[in-house]
Amino acid sequence: MFVDQAKIMVIAGNGGHGIVSFRREKFVPKGGPDGGDGGKGGDVIFRTDPNLHTLLDFRYKRKFKAESGKHGQGANKTGRSGQDLIIRVPKGTLIKDEDGEQVLADLVEDNQQVVITRGGKGGRGNARFATPTNQTPRIAEPGEQGASQQIVMELKLIADVGLVGLPNAGKSTLLSRLSAARPKIAAYPFTTLSPNLGIVTYKEHLNFVMADIPGLIEGAYKGKGLGLNFLRHIERTKVLAFLVDSLSENVFHAYQVLRNELYLHNIELLSRPSLIVLTKSDLLSSGKPEGIEQVQELGISIQKISALTGEGLDELKKILWELLEKAKY
Repeated sequence: MFVDQAKIMVIAGNGGHGIVSFRREKFVPKGGPDGGDGGKGGDVIFRTDPNLHTLLDFRYKRKFKAESGKHGQGANKTGRSGQDLIIRVPKGTLIKDEDGEQVLADLVEDNQQVVITRGGKGGRGNARFATPTNQTPRIAEPGEQGASQQIVMELKLIADVGLVGLPNAGKSTLLSRLSAARPKIAAYPFTTLSPNLGIVTYKEHLNFVMADIPGLIEGAYKGKGLGLNFLRHIERTKVLAFLVDSLSENVFHAYQVLRNELYLHNIELLSRPSLIVLTKSDLLSSGKPEGIEQVQELGISIQKISALTGEGLDELKKILWELLEKAKY
């Protein structure tokens, strides 16, 4: 099951208490103070794990607590610090505050880590309070309480190319032909219920990651269809491929619907390098698709393909690689 959102409580460990203690030595009836400090509480640390691809684990466990520090001991022994709690998440995880407004961390690198809540400091033992005028202090500090907060996690897939299209435009079929990914494919809308990733090999030692996003419909940015749940997954892509069915009533209108949904979700997406991919060209009878002239007037690259026959797939990979190279600069 693909899960890309979760809300959890994270609690850092409390600091251990300092203690009141005095030396007990033979023939020394009134030994000096030797109460040790408490240990520091453990931090809560988030770290990316390249083997994780979903936030599913956080659906069943919602509370995470680091270990508290141990209390101080006599003979000026400091308590052991609490062990940090390391929470492993997929690369691409965004950590926000409880309201989802403030970004606390954006984890986009392998093995990247960040401290989200810090453990409390250990309290000072009575040995710390000895002075020339008070050589037998009978006070010690309690440990500080560890920080705690509720956080919201959002997973945004990291891919080089994002496939954007209306339902049943052929995105999953294209991904399955260009990569080893095997998404569910059928001839009806909304077959894809979660994003899929595939690695596309362009030439020897050259490859890129492609993401298949569930189909968009008009109003997706407001929650219609499946779009609202998955539009976030194209925010990290470098290149956008707009897949339009060659058999659409009007390919220009279909393209405009897709652009408009991206515009209403995040206008910055429209500044990404992009191209239009006309799918199912093998089913197109003689003549041009309706609205193709209007599309051509936009000056955007257009590539006709057939995932069934393989027509145009090599040229498509070449164009995508060139767009990715330009996106680096």
